[in-house]
Amino acid sequence: MTDTAREDALKPEVVRQMRRDARKRYFQDSYTLWKRNPITMIGTITIALLILIAFIAPLLATHDPYEQILADRLFAPSAEHWFGTDNLGRDIYSRVVHGSRLTLMIAILVAVISGPIGLVVGVLSGYLGGWVDEVLMRISDVFLAFPKLILAVAFAAALGTGLENAIIAISVANWPGYARMVRAETLAVRNSDYIQAIRVLGAGRLRIMVGHITPMCMSTLIVRVSFDMGAIILIAAGLGFLGLGAQPPSPEWGLMVSDGRDYLVDQWWVSTLPGLAILIVVLGFNLIGDGIRDILDPHQRQS
Repeated sequence: MTDTAREDALKPEVVRQMRRDARKRYFQDSYTLWKRNPITMIGTITIALLILIAFIAPLLATHDPYEQILADRLFAPSAEHWFGTDNLGRDIYSRVVHGSRLTLMIAILVAVISGPIGLVVGVLSGYLGGWVDEVLMRISDVFLAFPKLILAVAFAAALGTGLENAIIAISVANWPGYARMVRAETLAVRNSDYIQAIRVLGAGRLRIMVGHITPMCMSTLIVRVSFDMGAIILIAAGLGFLGLGAQPPSPEWGLMVSDGRDYLVDQWWVSTLPGLAILIVVLGFNLIGDGIRDILDPHQRQS
């Protein structure tokens, strides 16, 4: 490359154009990988429908999800009540539709709370090492010694019943796994050549951790969080089933399954249809998580 070519390549407008081209190629490659995997497309469509239903739930609902009509209790699915009615005469279809809002809210809030906590703890532990690493990892080991559901139940019972406390309990149970994973990523990159070069140039610890190591860990964290969305929904449904999560008359899917457990033999729709909603959404999150992993995997882009 001649000196003139080097000077042209260093011009701000040329650099900006190169960055735009790189971003365009990245999104084109991501779209190609997405189209190549039909399972990912199914998961994406499923979650997109969940988000759409959550946003327009009042328009899709055929009845008031909280209205109790005892004369209509335990009606089978029909043209009037598409999913039937529960033991208090409430329309199950309308409650499932409105429950999608709670399900989406729980999954997003837990991811927003536990993901950054795990990211910060993992980067600090992996980069600083020494006693900081020992303290933070031993704390996370204590949490990881228990299954997530058991730990979430324990914290929910200690904090008290309610949706807000359930979200906090699930977040507390979730962050240690993220911290362990991010720590492993940090250990893999902290002694790499480009980090050493940045350190030689005078960058401090905070700048290196925030500006260089954290972005390297983001793709792995996003994949892990997307996979865990299904588990988060299952744990939230489990807490609702046990009476430790959302409280009546909330149309939370786990709570609805619990309401119908005494009628499962003869009035199967009361528990089965909310349970199917949980199954479909969890499966959708698992499928889309698998697709996100493939999209963010550099080996897949090279193939």
